[in-house]
Amino acid sequence: MDEELYEEMRRYGEFLENRGLNLSSHSGNLSVRRGDRMYIKRRGAMMGDLKEEDVVETGLEEDDSGVIIASTEIGVHRAIYKETSALAIIHAHTPYAVSLSLVRDEIVPIDDEGQYHLKKVPILDVEDSIGSDEVEDLLPPILQDYNAAILKGHGTFAHGENLEEAYNWITVVESICKVIYMVENLGGDTQKEERW
Repeated sequence: MDEELYEEMRRYGEFLENRGLNLSSHSGNLSVRRGDRMYIKRRGAMMGDLKEEDVVETGLEEDDSGVIIASTEIGVHRAIYKETSALAIIHAHTPYAVSLSLVRDEIVPIDDEGQYHLKKVPILDVEDSIGSDEVEDLLPPILQDYNAAILKGHGTFAHGENLEEAYNWITVVESICKVIYMVENLGGDTQKEERW
């Protein structure tokens, strides 16, 4: 495996862990597309301590022999790569986004920084949100128009030209949700009309 690619995936896994962007130590996944190949976190690997053997290489169009140990979200990652311009994807079980997704149909930023970056964050409500055919069908069209979306009760998917860009969108979505949560807990009104 390409040492530089492994190091990049390891670093962003560590960033996700250190920033508390996953509900548990082994949750979430990330991937990178290189031509007709993709590299994705192994199922059950600890996000904050990825080893080289925790990154699975497989074809974008079809499985290779090692794919059985890949993330359960591999089909979703493939579908996003096939239907968007994404070259990197991060899926994190972001606590504030997951919480708000259970009581909202979409997230509209109320803070200036959040509004500057994202006008809204769609929430996809499906019967089975973990690696299902339904998510493979419904999420990629949303990500054609948005940098990130939340699966209701599950977590945030973000994409970009590289892991840094995808990570940025993960952090932006989570900070937007955290601000909404804090304002609501301070008794503020977060349901006002958009200011932009």
